[in-house]
Amino acid sequence: MYNVIGVRFKKAGKIYYFDPGEFPISKSDYVIVETARGIEYGKAVTDKKQVNEHDVVLPLKKVVRLADQKDQMNVEENKQAAEQAFEVCCDKVLEHQLDMKLVDVEYTFDRNKVIFYFTADGRVDFRDLVKDLASIFRTRIELRQIGVRDEAKMLGGIGPCGRMLCCSTFLGDFEPVSIKMAKDQNLSLNPTKISGLCGRLMCCLKYENDEYEEAKAELPDLGESIKTPDGPGKVIGLNLLERVIQVNLTGQERVLDYTLEEILSESAVPARE
Repeated sequence: MYNVIGVRFKKAGKIYYFDPGEFPISKSDYVIVETARGIEYGKAVTDKKQVNEHDVVLPLKKVVRLADQKDQMNVEENKQAAEQAFEVCCDKVLEHQLDMKLVDVEYTFDRNKVIFYFTADGRVDFRDLVKDLASIFRTRIELRQIGVRDEAKMLGGIGPCGRMLCCSTFLGDFEPVSIKMAKDQNLSLNPTKISGLCGRLMCCLKYENDEYEEAKAELPDLGESIKTPDGPGKVIGLNLLERVIQVNLTGQERVLDYTLEEILSESAVPARE
């Protein structure tokens, strides 16, 4: 077991584990840590806790120190410098007539590197652009191509539900989402209704998917013949969340709703694993 704290470097970024050492670090404290990108400024999003070896990336890096007011001022200066770098880079992209869209610019905490995030339909030859930017900023330059989901996460916005995008507010990682999830939830398969601002399937399709899959495993299939307390019939409708089965009774010209417990009491559909 390892003593760790969880640290985020962006509001809805991935959580990374670090060794707190002897520092009295609590949730919501700001810390200075060493990462693969160099020295970074982050926020502790968990208290000290113990995790298994398979939950951490070894060797576990240590917290350098607790952040102070001077570090906070440094972060704010970096943000202002990044805004200026964004404008400069946009001008250079136009000058070189590159088919790319600049999304965001980020300085590392120690200013050893400037990272330019962009989207593009294909590969972009930005070697001349990098040379120009390096001569202007006098530091290491990295241009990183990102996807449309990452673009939405960085820029934020309001989703079809009227709330701020999940990816930009609390989702640390993107999870796979499939059209099968929409089918299982009986949603309209119209792309405009099940797609987010990024144009991909909405992340929230994943939230209740496990519940729907469990319900489908327990309930009979549409069109299946079953026994009910009122006689045999055919399943013509399912309410997955309520575990309610709509049955057209054979020879009675009646359609009735039954709970799963009522159907199971007739031993009509054995519980499925």
